Amino acid sequence: MKRPDEPTPWRLCVAPMMDWTDRHCRVFHRLLSPHARLYTEMVTTGALIHGDVARHLDFDRSEHPVALQLGGSEPAELAACARLAARWGYDEVNLNCGCPSERVQRGSFGACLMSEPALVRDCIAAMRDAVDLPVTVKHRIGIDRGESYAFVRDFVGTVAESGCTVFIVHARNAWLKGLSPKENREVPPLRHGVVAQLKCDFPALTFVVNGGITTAAQIGAQLGTVDGVMVGREAYHHPWSMASWDTDFLGATATTPLTREAVEAAMVAYMAREAAVHGTPWSNVARHMMGLYNGVPGARRWRQVWSDHRLKTLPPHAVQARAIEARLAALRESETA
Repeated sequence: MKRPDEPTPWRLCVAPMMDWTDRHCRVFHRLLSPHARLYTEMVTTGALIHGDVARHLDFDRSEHPVALQLGGSEPAELAACARLAARWGYDEVNLNCGCPSERVQRGSFGACLMSEPALVRDCIAAMRDAVDLPVTVKHRIGIDRGESYAFVRDFVGTVAESGCTVFIVHARNAWLKGLSPKENREVPPLRHGVVAQLKCDFPALTFVVNGGITTAAQIGAQLGTVDGVMVGREAYHHPWSMASWDTDFLGATATTPLTREAVEAAMVAYMAREAAVHGTPWSNVARHMMGLYNGVPGARRWRQVWSDHRLKTLPPHAVQARAIEARLAALRESETA
């Protein structure tokens, strides 16, 4: 696909996903797509103000461009955390206005903030006053079962008064009662057309659509109506789909073809560095790459080796050798069956 003359930095993004998109996962995703925009897991303002800042904010420089997603609803606290993001070298600060979990609701942030657009506007304004980084919002198209377009239109219009120009929109409502976070990603119906309508009504703003987008064809179709696409669980469970993003959508020129084997080798080298510098067990890293060979003969046996906790005492290169042999053995068996 031809790259547009003025592509947005948000043209292709990997969604922030709790317990998944930690710094090890983002290093893995960066190997697959050198230019997609990556997001941290949501970090609450309380965790940064009262907790171990380095543990939450440290990242590998290879991750750029990378955004910090914050959870909070107090302008001064969000501004302080935005300053930390700038100090640590992040490329963007994103405010979570889409998480529907009851734990997050008890903190008065996440999706419930959509009912307080003036507060969100003030939060964004405080962060924009504090830093020169882009400050963006990730939100839903509505809350509970209301499907009024005017609700999300007015939310965007109010928040845009802060100077916010980038809106990442999960094209489902957030049902604040009765559904788990997992069900909230599946049960409320997808309405991608709402995001397209927002782009029509606010043409000067950047809109990135999120939710239910799994194939290159779907990405291409969405890029015909909005400015960017954010992919979530598909990128995590089937990461190899990201390998063509840069050439298909981000204007990169194909050079040496990327291989799964090369990505695995790079991750093993990263595991070794992490172990040497931080004492990180290789299993903390390997868990994020379990989908690398999905769809390839031998993938199941390869995963079994990398997920075998009995091998934790071995160095990652030794585990890699066993995983390769297990995969190739399965391949040989399939060829002779």
